[in-house]
Amino acid sequence: MSKLTADDLIYGYINGIFPMADADGTLYWYSPDPRAVIPIETYKPSHSLRPVLNKKQFEVRIDADFEQVMRNCAVPRSTHDNTWISEEIISAYTLLHQMGLAHSVETYIDDRLVGGLYGVALGTAFFGESMFHHVDNASKVAFHYLIMTLREQKFELLDTQFINDNVRRFGAIEISKNQYLRQLKNALRRKARFSDPLVEHLFNFHAED
Repeated sequence: MSKLTADDLIYGYINGIFPMADADGTLYWYSPDPRAVIPIETYKPSHSLRPVLNKKQFEVRIDADFEQVMRNCAVPRSTHDNTWISEEIISAYTLLHQMGLAHSVETYIDDRLVGGLYGVALGTAFFGESMFHHVDNASKVAFHYLIMTLREQKFELLDTQFINDNVRRFGAIEISKNQYLRQLKNALRRKARFSDPLVEHLFNFHAED
């Protein structure tokens, strides 16, 4: 099989599929049924996260170090885990990032990267891929800022692929594959720009009680 390219990724996402690497680096394409999505408009920060947001413990940046976010996400969670983010995947997504279609949301303390997430933006759909943290709440704050950005830019679909406890805490639900493909088709018909609204504009508030 030829090497994974940015064009392969674009074709995959617009058709509802995405790649993951096996332990030996072999790539497989997936299209889960049911599919996990996070409703953008109904998300609310947890009660435990609100004091963290109000303290503004983290500095949030967009696309400041995309590849490093991917490499942190690629680190196995334990000695028993394997990573599905291979060097081939990192290379292809980095190219997609250079094209302006893949993005990272990063959290820093004292200029040190401590958490973040990355994904792909096409039309008004954002496809979340992975997240990591080295400090408690670092990835949760990154996700909160992602949601604020998606709302600000009028995104309609946040795809999170598979359901698990990690995404369920952010409000993820499961829908059928057919329902997902309908939502995807509608989201791709419209345009949105995943840009970096002023951090102060989005974060100069106290989290809702």
